[in-house]
Amino acid sequence: MRKSTLLLPVAFIAVIALLSSIFIVDEREKVLVLQFGKVVSVKNEPGIAFKIPLIQDVVRYDDRILSRDVDPLEVTPLDDRRLVVDAFARYRIVDVEKFRQAVGVGGERAAETRIDSILKAQIREVLGSVSSNDILSTDRAALMLRIRNGAIADARSLGLVVVDVRLKRTDLPRANLSATFDRMRAERDREAADEIARGKEAALRVTALADRTVVELVSDASRQSEIARGEADAKRNAIFAQAFGKDIEFFEFYRSLAAYRTALKGNNSTMVLSPDSEFFNYLKSAKPE
Repeated sequence: MRKSTLLLPVAFIAVIALLSSIFIVDEREKVLVLQFGKVVSVKNEPGIAFKIPLIQDVVRYDDRILSRDVDPLEVTPLDDRRLVVDAFARYRIVDVEKFRQAVGVGGERAAETRIDSILKAQIREVLGSVSSNDILSTDRAALMLRIRNGAIADARSLGLVVVDVRLKRTDLPRANLSATFDRMRAERDREAADEIARGKEAALRVTALADRTVVELVSDASRQSEIARGEADAKRNAIFAQAFGKDIEFFEFYRSLAAYRTALKGNNSTMVLSPDSEFFNYLKSAKPE
C-alpha cells in the first residue's frame, strides 16, 4: 500500500517531466533551445523535439517573410528640395542563432528598431545622391534596388535578409509647398518669357529676310525694266533711222503730223506763230507754178 502511494506521485512527476520535455516546432517558425541563456540547439525543421525540463528553455521566432513600415522621414536630394519619404520593407530571419546574439531578449521588437535604423540610413544615403526629379518620377525601381542592396549588407550581421524595399509615398513637406509652387511658377514664367523672346527674334529674322527679298526683287525688276526700256529705245531709234534713210521727205512729214497731234490736242486750238514759221509747212497750200 505504501509502495503504491509513493509510485503515484513519482509517476505523476515523470509524466509532467516527459510532457514538459516535449515541444512542437511549427512549420512557420524556427526554435532555439537555450540552457542558462546560451544556445544549445537550433530547430529549423517542423515536428516534435525534446529539451531538458526546468534547465532548458525554448524561444520561438517567426520564419515567414515579415513586413516593417518605416516612419515618414525627410530627405534632402542633390537639388536641396526636401522630400518626405514613406517606405516599407519585407525581411526574414535566416540565422536565428545570430539573430539571438544580435538582439538578445528584445526579440523581434528590438529587430524592428534595428531594421528602422538601417532602412533610414540607406534611404537618406541613396536618395541624397540623386535629384528630386529622379525620386518623384514613376521609374524608381533602380533607387529601391539600391536601398535594398545596401540594407541587405547591413542586416546580415543581425541574421536577417532584406527581401524587398518599397517607396510608398514621396511628397513635399507642407511648409515647403507654397515656396515650391512659387518657384515652379517662376520657372514656368521664365521659360515662357524665353520662348516669347525666341519667337520675337525668329519673327524679326523672318521680317528682315522678307524685306531683303522684296528689295532684291524690286531692284532686279527695275534693272530688267531699264534694260528692256533701253533695248526698246534702241530698237525704236533703229527703226526711225531706217525709215529716215528710206524716205527723208515722208519721215519729215510723219514727224510733223505727230507734232501737230501733240500741239493741237484738247482745247488748245490757238497758236501764235510768225508767218514764215516752218511748223505748218505741210499745211500750207502749194504755190501755183
